[in-house]
Amino acid sequence: MSATTPSEPRKRVILLGSTGSIGTSALKVARDIPGRMEIVGLAAARSTEALAAQALEFGVKHVALTDPTALPALQRALPADVRIFPGESGLTDLIHAVQADMVLIAIVGTAGLRPALAAIAAGCHLAIASKEILVMAGEIVMTAARRQGVSVLPVDSEHNAIFQCLEGRSPEEVSRLILTASGGPFRTWPNAEIASATLAQALKHPTWEMGRKITIDSATLFNKGLEMIEARWLFDVPMERVDVIVHPQSIIHSMVEFIDGSVLAQLSHSDMCFPIQYAVTWPQRVKNSLRPLDFAALRHLDFEAPRRADFPAIDLAVRAGTLGGTLPAVYNAANEIAVAAFIEGRLTFPGIWQTVARTMDAHQTGQGADLDAILAADIWARGEAARLVSQS
Repeated sequence: MSATTPSEPRKRVILLGSTGSIGTSALKVARDIPGRMEIVGLAAARSTEALAAQALEFGVKHVALTDPTALPALQRALPADVRIFPGESGLTDLIHAVQADMVLIAIVGTAGLRPALAAIAAGCHLAIASKEILVMAGEIVMTAARRQGVSVLPVDSEHNAIFQCLEGRSPEEVSRLILTASGGPFRTWPNAEIASATLAQALKHPTWEMGRKITIDSATLFNKGLEMIEARWLFDVPMERVDVIVHPQSIIHSMVEFIDGSVLAQLSHSDMCFPIQYAVTWPQRVKNSLRPLDFAALRHLDFEAPRRADFPAIDLAVRAGTLGGTLPAVYNAANEIAVAAFIEGRLTFPGIWQTVARTMDAHQTGQGADLDAILAADIWARGEAARLVSQS
């Protein structure tokens, strides 16, 4: 455990999605640097036992639970002085009720969008692990953050790496943002075998321990497509300057190539605690208990171009991010429906990107979209993708 001095700021953090993989990593960070990070609010979907245990451990008096049917179980597990905010509106109610410095959003899917905007409106810095927020509404979120004078800090390893490499450099100095990808479990598989990939095979990620949705996204490379669109807004660069390279060891988490030809990279072990801590303590670095790299033990770092023809998610993302408007929301929503269908055994593995492509083809893209148009496109895409899945 690291020592801190009284002069160092301690951030009061609301953690949304506290029982998932990112959320539990964030709580590890809070344990590791208690002098710098205080958990003041927690939220989960329905994992009442885990949420109650977290609230009791960290002395949290405000929690949110989005599944109202699980509310009685949570009430029984918590003391009467803990305030519970139920339902989907509970996430924003929690943000409004608690004075916090930062809201860390680790919710998978689109449910984090309104809480993100609520956090910005409340003057809280925003730490984002949910790609969908900036994919769907990057322009809206970043504009609101600039207006309020708050920071949007990336928590996922790739964007946090780029954030560290940039260190405030202007977009005009950037030649390329280079996102690294593990390549997923099918990196070396022939195309014919990928077509018959099973759920169990897709869930065997070679590097990271993650939830089902994001693990499938890694297998299809949709996670990288989503990250490309996210990077476009987060760092204010056009899509043609966002690139992907496959790096199986997942030691280099991403790189920035500058216009003078220099490339900066961020390296660490594959542990989400690294980017989470930097988002919380930025602009300072704080000593912790995380394992440093042993370069002699690494032996080699490999790189290869992604197989775009075999994994079309990247090119679909470039199309969505370049056209913009409501199309990124359609890209994201259709993928969510297709992944769920694959997990349930109703769709083949290639059917995931085929469904997304067909949904995008059927969409009339709206430019300069406001939040209502984006949410309407999200709803439309889910319905259209579900219809296409039912016909497959």
